[in-house]
Amino acid sequence: MGVGAIVLTIAGYIALLFVVAWRVSRNTDNNTFFTGGRATHRVVASIAMVGAAMSGVTYISVPGTVAVDGFSYLQTCAGFFVGYVVIALVLVPLYYRMGVVSLYEYLDRRFGTVACSTGAWFFFVAKILSASLRAFVICVVLQGLLYDKLGIPFGVNALIMMFFVWLYTRRGGVKSVVWVEMLKTIIMVCSIVVCIVLVINALGVDMGGAIRAIVESDYSRVLFCDDVLDRRYFWKQFVAGAFLVIAMTGLDQDMMQTVLSCRSKEDAQRGLMSSIVVQIVVITLFLSLGALLYLYVGSQGVSVARGDDLFGFVAIECGLPAIAGILFLLGLVASTYSSAGSALTALTTSFTIDILKLCKRYDVGSAEGGAIVARYRRWVHTFVALVMAGIIICFGRWSEGGAITLIFTMASYTYGPLLALFSFGLLTKRALRSWAIPIVSIVAPIISYVVASHSKVWFGGYEFSYEILILNAMIAFAGLYIASYRNSK
Repeated sequence: MGVGAIVLTIAGYIALLFVVAWRVSRNTDNNTFFTGGRATHRVVASIAMVGAAMSGVTYISVPGTVAVDGFSYLQTCAGFFVGYVVIALVLVPLYYRMGVVSLYEYLDRRFGTVACSTGAWFFFVAKILSASLRAFVICVVLQGLLYDKLGIPFGVNALIMMFFVWLYTRRGGVKSVVWVEMLKTIIMVCSIVVCIVLVINALGVDMGGAIRAIVESDYSRVLFCDDVLDRRYFWKQFVAGAFLVIAMTGLDQDMMQTVLSCRSKEDAQRGLMSSIVVQIVVITLFLSLGALLYLYVGSQGVSVARGDDLFGFVAIECGLPAIAGILFLLGLVASTYSSAGSALTALTTSFTIDILKLCKRYDVGSAEGGAIVARYRRWVHTFVALVMAGIIICFGRWSEGGAITLIFTMASYTYGPLLALFSFGLLTKRALRSWAIPIVSIVAPIISYVVASHSKVWFGGYEFSYEILILNAMIAFAGLYIASYRNSK
């Protein structure tokens, strides 16, 4: 795939991106930026939620996990479904009843300003790191495909990407994000389906033969129920999946801003549940593509050094029609710009409302107050974009680990205190001593890390996977209970 084709593909998508963003961001204000005007149709929201749950890291990494883990990711997806049920039945009604713009307003009303700030800062750190890491992975791919050939350094690559992300979200906010997420979903699914068809044709089999080949291969195993010490053990993956999605979706401003832009609670609930069904179908397509790609490279007598390289290597350099490379690149760029824009908008919203507390200090409904908040919001939006670009550049200088593992590991530690705070508020009627909230929220992840680091020695070879999130939240919950007192109100 030549440099010209790559440039044209990226430029074409960016042009489409700005047409969509311009179309939906006309006559916008603070309300539109933060909530999308609560006017998103549930079908649009449902499709957008599928894209919101899948980043560029998912796009390039999930197919590559099949060689080692088979289809075991579907065990985690089963947990995701349970987590979505909890979000739809418990959290969505709560958020709509309280009319929150930022999720962490709930912590403010339940426990006070310190709890809100603590939750917002934990979200800010977790999201800016994970979003930057996701963008970094894609920047690395684009660096090898394009920027190295043009003699452009990695730092400029990161700045270019974040400039375009900043530009398309600066006016429309959530409203732009929702429609771009929907566009991303359509492009991603179409690229996966077409690439599956191309690989099947390259293997010289029909659809039935391809399905039989996957089922009969070593890649198709779904359930791992025989070894509790295995990180792929069913109950570990299932339970961790449920808690991860509650924390990383239900308590995450980025993931929930699309849900909360729906017209009503009922629309949001229907959109959520339909989106998880579609997500599981799409993830199954990703895994099926991974199995087919490994079967294809095996038939060609070549090998792939890293699973993350599989999709791109086969699509661009392994003899498939040129359209495969174009679709791979298009899906990759669409997922990257969408995920980064969504995160940037959510971080701007939370920082403006929960940390700077501008909506408390100024009357957003008045012309003067609305103008002040809008001015600060634009400065925050620019600041966060620059910080994300800086983190991406730092990852490029120092990062060596695998992206998906690092993302979920960071989430397991940073979202634990958030999960504990929301759970404590919902499950008890006790009040909290403000000074103890940040202390407990910092100490719990540290204790969890120590336990996870020594678990093989302390627990007879048991190795924690993403279920460390559950231990982290339990420790934080216990600490909050110790620091609580009976509420006399």
